[in-house]
Amino acid sequence: MEEMEEELKCPVCGSFYREPIILPCSHNLCQACARNILVQTPESESPQSRRASGSGVSDYDYLDLDKMSLYSEADSGYGSYGGFASAPTTPCQKSPNGVRVFPPAMPPPATHLSPALAPVPRNSCITCPQCHRSLILDDRGLRGFPKNRVLEGVIDRYQQSKAAALKCQLCEKAPKEATVMCEQCDVFYCDPCRLRCHPPRGPLAKHRLVPPAQGRVSRRLSPRKVSTCTDHELENHSMYCVQCKMPVCYQCLEEGKHSSHEVKALGAMWKLHKSQLSQALNGLSDRAKEAKEFLVQLRNMVQQIQENSVEFEACLVAQCDALIDALNRRKAQLLARVNKEHEHKLKVVRDQISHCTVKLRQTTGLMEYCLEVIKENDPSGFLQISDALIRRVHLTEDQWGKGTLTPRMTTDFDLSLDNSPLLQSIHQLDFVQVKASSPVPATPILQLEECTHNNSATLSWKQPPLSTVPADGYILELDDGNGGQFREVYVGKETMCTVDGLHFNSTYNARVKAFNKTGVSPYSKTLVLQTSEDTDSEEQTLPFPVPSERLPLRRMSPFSSTLNLQPSFPGRSYFDFRSSPHQLSLHSSLQSLNAPGCNFETQSAPYSQLVDIKKLLAVAWFAFDPGSAHSDIILSNDNLTVTCSSYDDRVVLGKTGFSKGVHYWELTVDRYDNHPDPAFGVARMDVMKDVMLGKDDKAWAITEGGITKGATIGVLLDLNRKNLTFFINDEQQGPIAFDNVEGLFFPAVSLNRNVQVTLHTGLAVPDFYSSRASIA
Repeated sequence: MEEMEEELKCPVCGSFYREPIILPCSHNLCQACARNILVQTPESESPQSRRASGSGVSDYDYLDLDKMSLYSEADSGYGSYGGFASAPTTPCQKSPNGVRVFPPAMPPPATHLSPALAPVPRNSCITCPQCHRSLILDDRGLRGFPKNRVLEGVIDRYQQSKAAALKCQLCEKAPKEATVMCEQCDVFYCDPCRLRCHPPRGPLAKHRLVPPAQGRVSRRLSPRKVSTCTDHELENHSMYCVQCKMPVCYQCLEEGKHSSHEVKALGAMWKLHKSQLSQALNGLSDRAKEAKEFLVQLRNMVQQIQENSVEFEACLVAQCDALIDALNRRKAQLLARVNKEHEHKLKVVRDQISHCTVKLRQTTGLMEYCLEVIKENDPSGFLQISDALIRRVHLTEDQWGKGTLTPRMTTDFDLSLDNSPLLQSIHQLDFVQVKASSPVPATPILQLEECTHNNSATLSWKQPPLSTVPADGYILELDDGNGGQFREVYVGKETMCTVDGLHFNSTYNARVKAFNKTGVSPYSKTLVLQTSEDTDSEEQTLPFPVPSERLPLRRMSPFSSTLNLQPSFPGRSYFDFRSSPHQLSLHSSLQSLNAPGCNFETQSAPYSQLVDIKKLLAVAWFAFDPGSAHSDIILSNDNLTVTCSSYDDRVVLGKTGFSKGVHYWELTVDRYDNHPDPAFGVARMDVMKDVMLGKDDKAWAITEGGITKGATIGVLLDLNRKNLTFFINDEQQGPIAFDNVEGLFFPAVSLNRNVQVTLHTGLAVPDFYSSRASIA
């Protein structure tokens, strides 16, 4: 039950609803809160002044969006009114639950009356804090809104289940604990609020004050208040108006605005709507059950991710430690080689030192002996040994001159460690995505299947005959017809796709590629589609090359894909792939294109002959587009008949956009009740869908001028002359309605539940306009 608490709180005060009222937008407000956010409007905006001016209005008039600023430009939040002398622009405030609301237009009057009975300033308007819809109150004020007795009962049961301490209902900020309850006023008071708002004097002295607990019991035991009619306060609801979808009393049926409406028994409709709500709750319950299971799955994923993370971190640490161990082992091996070289050098140098030391000692002894011999004075004895000594001296000298005094070993270590490859490998050390070892699919073969009117073409593709690698799907790409970049227009398993609504005199390039879990195949050969240039002649022969292996054009398979190219907002791309037993329809964000006639050729392919195709009349066949329509729009008759489930105006667009040529279509009014204001014309793709056509700068429309049930409205869009003309029952409505019309436009209609129209397309331009155009 705690999850339901937000549904039971007022969006303005943030507390539980107290005497909730139901706004026409189906949202609820406390009566006191509704009074606090009232804003006074100028006299010209009042319902009385509008009725006096002759314009048909309902009991509650929604404010003109062109005259009121409902949104803040700074944060797109709920803002304050601007443009009224009586309601100057003031900063908006926030309720406890974050909803932006207006400050009171004036201080509430000091009165002991309830919010419903207190007088409401004249020409007041109220704006729903949740949907920001504004409306002007009539003479009944807040009493004109029905009270939500069901919500009150739910809140009572919820508070009883919570068994919380009762709070004062009149404390403005933090409610204090209630000390008494007035059985007559049915209000809980704390001591300060009782002394201030319920003094024990005058008529209030006769009221009975009881403890809060006793008051709760008496409130629970008291009979539920019967809902009364808002137009006839003394009458209870007895029937249900099917057209207005609201309970009514018998006086409303006899003399009120519901006298001509279909009504049913209140009890029967109560049971029916309970059954419908139960059925809707069954589906919602299934979604909630799936959501709970999904949350369990996500929580299990969190646990699994944590476990996998610990395991993966341990694996990573082990792998890095293994690399460090291998590096340490290699380090020890390299150090051993350095030590070995060091010992070898020392041994060689030490051996040479020892050898030189012995040699030098021998040489020194020989020199000393020769010097002593020279000192002898015996010539004959000297000559006997002098020759031998001379030879020994020369021999010893020669031994010193043969590299004996050159070091046998250098002091440098002739070792150089090249660690750059290893450092590079360490820097490049990263995680790799393990992929399957299977190869990518082969390049598919793209070919033309069929060409029809309105520049529509069917493309198909297939795998090469000898290909053994299966493909999980295909990606079809198409450029914008002006040599721009390729864009993905289809992704799926189908092998056939229909492209329609192409521009006049444009060249499109198409290509396709296959993909599987391993990767993506190369692109196929590009298929070139050349659209026709002339749209004035009634028929035209369009030659295009056909590959020699496929002379006859095959009929399009019923299980194919249809690609309707429609624009979206800049920078966005979306795919809405809808399937039915015999057709698949794909919507892409590419620019919508329109023109009859096709020319197709493929690059780098052999041709044997040209095939002629007769082009149909240069007229456009289209229907309403359910994909871009407002959710309240109801379509039937193969999307040619449209109505609405809301009392507010909603917009629906045609499925085909126009940027060139002359186009004409008609709409017949099948139903026209209570003087609604339907609008007919053209619009951009990003036109506002929840207001009347023409309220923004994205639409051009006609909204009045003899429109009744059975009327036929004609719309003539001449993009060659850049103008827009309207007809009602074959009579032109004044001169040209709009000129300088340039760009991409879609047929558009705005209507509410009181209107139903049917679209007629494929119509030729009116004869008088064609003759006038030819003279011009």
